[in-house]
Amino acid sequence: MAAAALAAVQGISPTSFITPRAFLINNYSHITHPNSQCGYSSGGARYYRLKWELNRGPVIGFQKKRHYSSIYRIRAADEPMKPPYNVLITGSSKGIGYALAKEFLRADDRVQAAIENLKNEFGDQHLWGTTCDVRDGESVRALVEFARKTISYVDIWINNAGSNAYSYKPLMETSDEALMEVVTTNTLGTMICCREAIKMMLCQPRGGHVFNMDGAGADGRPTPRFVAYGATKRSLVHLTKSLQAELRMQEIKKVMVHNLSPGMVTTDLLMSGSNTKQAKFFINVLAEPADTVAEFLVPRIRAVPVKTSLKPTYIRFLTGFKAYSQILTRLLFNARKDRYVPED
Repeated sequence: MAAAALAAVQGISPTSFITPRAFLINNYSHITHPNSQCGYSSGGARYYRLKWELNRGPVIGFQKKRHYSSIYRIRAADEPMKPPYNVLITGSSKGIGYALAKEFLRADDRVQAAIENLKNEFGDQHLWGTTCDVRDGESVRALVEFARKTISYVDIWINNAGSNAYSYKPLMETSDEALMEVVTTNTLGTMICCREAIKMMLCQPRGGHVFNMDGAGADGRPTPRFVAYGATKRSLVHLTKSLQAELRMQEIKKVMVHNLSPGMVTTDLLMSGSNTKQAKFFINVLAEPADTVAEFLVPRIRAVPVKTSLKPTYIRFLTGFKAYSQILTRLLFNARKDRYVPED
């Protein structure tokens, strides 16, 4: 199994929870029906609410919903989601995913991770971990169950796992195996993760947010020498928009799908293609270390759930204006030359 297809999982621990099928949020415990997933089935559903009131015992309410979709619209409270969050990140064993995990930890969130040096830095009590092949539905469903057992629920799910098969060459020279790895990891893997993340979040009283990580080609610009990678990242923009439309059609407001754009990040994935004059130029001019990108992205990701707006977001580190500005300063003042790789 390709290392790039494995998803190390991050999750911020809840402050308290009751059982794997019960969630304590804003003084409400939402307990699902023991005989059906998420407390509903096609023939109707039971939804139990237990509210602890000041100086009183528990008041138990019972509601029956006749339609599958009606359960989706039950909200735990009118207040927006507040930190700390439970966060799950695929593809976080290195690169930008690893940097995001560290940044969530620095934000005083407790993170689930499979990386030993993070445990050494932040302590065992803050970290859990597992691996997942995002290309396989059963593996992703096992990931969801692992998250439910360890952190109870997921507020933010970041689809970061991706691959270009560490191959920079014309399409006519690309092997079948490399193409399958890129397409199944980037496109199929993200689709499967989105499906399972949305299903999981629909079961949660306060819903959740899914973020899809874009990459080179997402804006429609050509990506010579890594055509398959660019095509898959362009497809993720369409996937996100289509999922947003589906959720609106079903009047689902407590689950949202967003895009993240890290720009050019000096990961092994990018640097493995720094063997041409053009590649060296743009890496030196536009690329930034993963930690720098994570420092920008994480606060903005964490701000999304507390916003009162229900509109999806597209968080970009490298905007068009910023890219053109850096290219201009390079051309005028020779800035950033040889910053990461020597240019001929």
